Amino acid sequence: MSQPIKYYIKELLHIALPIIIGNLGFILIGAGDVFIAGRHSTDTLAAISIATAITNCIQTFGIGLIASVSPLLSNYRGEKKVAKKYFFPTLRFAFVMAFLVMLAVLGVIPIIDKLHFEPHLVPMIKQYIFITAFATFGGYLHAALKEFLQAFEIVLFPNILTFACVFLNIFLNIILVFGFGPIPSLGVVGLAIASFIVRYFMGIVLLIYCIKIMRFSNYKDFSYYIQMVKIGFPISAAILVEFVAFNLISVIMGRISGVYAAAHTLVCTLTTISFMVPFAISNAIAVKVGFSNGAQNFTDLRRFAKIGTFICIGFMACSAIIFASIPKVLVGLFSNDINLITICVPIVYILAVFQIFDGLQIALAGICKGIKKTNIVLGANFVAYWLISIPLGYTLGIKMHLGIIGFWMGLVASAITLCIIMLCLLGRFFKALPKNI
Repeated sequence: MSQPIKYYIKELLHIALPIIIGNLGFILIGAGDVFIAGRHSTDTLAAISIATAITNCIQTFGIGLIASVSPLLSNYRGEKKVAKKYFFPTLRFAFVMAFLVMLAVLGVIPIIDKLHFEPHLVPMIKQYIFITAFATFGGYLHAALKEFLQAFEIVLFPNILTFACVFLNIFLNIILVFGFGPIPSLGVVGLAIASFIVRYFMGIVLLIYCIKIMRFSNYKDFSYYIQMVKIGFPISAAILVEFVAFNLISVIMGRISGVYAAAHTLVCTLTTISFMVPFAISNAIAVKVGFSNGAQNFTDLRRFAKIGTFICIGFMACSAIIFASIPKVLVGLFSNDINLITICVPIVYILAVFQIFDGLQIALAGICKGIKKTNIVLGANFVAYWLISIPLGYTLGIKMHLGIIGFWMGLVASAITLCIIMLCLLGRFFKALPKNI
């Protein structure tokens, strides 16, 4: 028997609201880097835009694998299995992934010289990537523990911690980028060091918190790793497909001029800030749908999926209206460079359309995670971004000389395609489910 609609909204928001706080914090940490870099110089912003475009494509692969923790353990809990014993296996998996990813990031540095970026940006790009590589362990520790706690619906402290670190990051950025007292102005290096410190701080504090509230035994189960890879690899590959598509735009446009890479990063920062809400709802959908799936409560599964999706679309529709209403004001928050603002404003109008479909696709992805059908997300992302977005964007942007606007038109087309594919495939899944249990 299904509950009233307000029950499902309350259950989703109970998980999502703290995650929204944490996502806002995580995003504002990145936005703080963009803000400080933009205030330091357009070259600094261009350098970190290109550097993060490259490192994100590598680091998100491991993050995607780690993202399998909460839906997997949520299903275990729904099946009445003991889930707490997977604490140490989760940590071991995260550290192995961090080591491999760190090596991959370091391996990219020699290639930078051959990518034909503006010569004065190359040293800054390489310095930022070098320091960021060693921050991987802190970032992965934080991500793994956040996912572990989320599986138990413990979301308040981890996300408040992330939000609090916004202020730590800005404080460190101001001191290290601009200099203070005996500390010289370090520019791009200062941004990288601040990020390094913040990532380790978040990871270590969360580790202490977990040890304090739970008791763990050194459990070993190789099949858990297999399940993590089975569920997580499609998630990871899907994230990678999307991130590479987005960040490839920075790399392509950055080879033409650093200001275009800076513009793309600035616009992406705006959409990422608004994206925090549907992304949090998507995480909540994955947990609640995962628990319902494990318990074979298909009535609740349907209701959580449907209501969560409507919440995501509704929020992003409101966000789209705001973006279309005050684009110049929003862009001006991050930079006073007239050339940069002029490039960004037309893109924000396109971004307003992108918002609505982005909200729908992330809700559908949360459903897929909850029912452990992550291959749907991978296949849809590959078709949408690599068969639609990149070819169309390159044709419009480079061949038809529309520049970065052409690439964003391609991203809108990919978001629409992504939604259509996932809706069709999920529709078949839901039709096959029993009416209730």
